[in-house]
Amino acid sequence: MLTAQQVHAARERAAAVLAGAGIAITPPELAHVEVADFGLGDLENIGLELVVYVNTDRVCAKELVLFAGQTCPEHRHPPFDGTAGKEETFRVRQGVVYLHVEGGEPTPGPLARPARFERGVYTAAREIVLHPGDQFTVPPNTRHWFQAGPDGAVVSEFSTQSRDDLDIFTDPEIVRTPVYGD
Repeated sequence: MLTAQQVHAARERAAAVLAGAGIAITPPELAHVEVADFGLGDLENIGLELVVYVNTDRVCAKELVLFAGQTCPEHRHPPFDGTAGKEETFRVRQGVVYLHVEGGEPTPGPLARPARFERGVYTAAREIVLHPGDQFTVPPNTRHWFQAGPDGAVVSEFSTQSRDDLDIFTDPEIVRTPVYGD
């Protein structure tokens, strides 16, 4: 569980990173930046900070902030309500992102080194290195995970409807919905 102080600090840090990337957010958006540690209590290594601009039954747009080396753990977006599941496009605005997706040939000597790797909770082995201006679309129901490079990263996400509560994580200890304490 993240303390209120940890959440506040992460929000302020994310706002500074976004400003450094030339992305303005409003005070109400700052107050609602989601700080996700996935219930593991290791935000510096496993987590991300999200600004949701819009999330309707048709489209979703977000900014994702990853601090240096921070990893969004492996997950997939399964089918729901007659849909194929969430399809998402990641476009890197700042920094470098090591995106791993299932399918294709495993990347020999990948650059990403996520925490908890030794637990076998990262199975998508094809690494795609994304720099500013690069983008990649992850098909629905495809296992994927991503890690920021040594300087952190800002990623714009464009997708079909986001239902984070339905995401399926490879690591059974993950809790997707953040829990904030005092």
